[in-house]
Amino acid sequence: MDIQKIIKKVRFIAIIFTFVFVIVFGAAFGINLHVKKFSEKYIFDNITNIEDFDCILVLGAGLKDANTPSDILNERIKKGIELYKSGLSSKIIMSGDHGRNDYDEVNVMKQTAIDNYVLSSDVFMDHAGFSTYDSIYRAKEIFKSEKIIIVSQKYHLYRAVYIANKIGIEAYGVAAEDIYSGQFYRDFREFIAINKDFFKVILKPKSKYVGEAIPVSGNGDVTNDKPN
Repeated sequence: MDIQKIIKKVRFIAIIFTFVFVIVFGAAFGINLHVKKFSEKYIFDNITNIEDFDCILVLGAGLKDANTPSDILNERIKKGIELYKSGLSSKIIMSGDHGRNDYDEVNVMKQTAIDNYVLSSDVFMDHAGFSTYDSIYRAKEIFKSEKIIIVSQKYHLYRAVYIANKIGIEAYGVAAEDIYSGQFYRDFREFIAINKDFFKVILKPKSKYVGEAIPVSGNGDVTNDKPN
């Protein structure tokens, strides 16, 4: 066995692997920069100079227990309620995961809004908001929204606003407070998700679950699945 040939072969493979890694990582990093640069002009701490929004879209973010939103989700709901009460829109879509009987983000989100003096009829629930793409796709295709405010933490809004504008919604983001630990992990996940959804909006696949239209101009109680 020629040790020198083996060493050269290993070095060659290592060089090729490194080259491919640099190219792939560089492309992924470039996509992230592109998405953030595109979206930053649509993201605000508060909106005062834009009007006539069809709705405020609040994106789900998990539960502490069956009846309590996670801290991050609670901040999103609070910001959505604040925007509703400021008069920017008279309708809210609470979009989250209700894929199982024992896990129900959207009813918790809606009940939190009702507990804070938001009219039940003004709050729609999107029970199939299983991903950011699904939530935004359904806001357009199911709820017939054309101009929306998206509420999430800022790190997430870049992707959400990008998706919305690329699939034909005039969308602006308002950042909820983000003061919680674990941001490095969330940023890492978001880095990957931005790249995934960058290609997804090119293909524009349908959401996994579609159905009859529920225009957000109507009564949100039609989306209820249990009495308030």
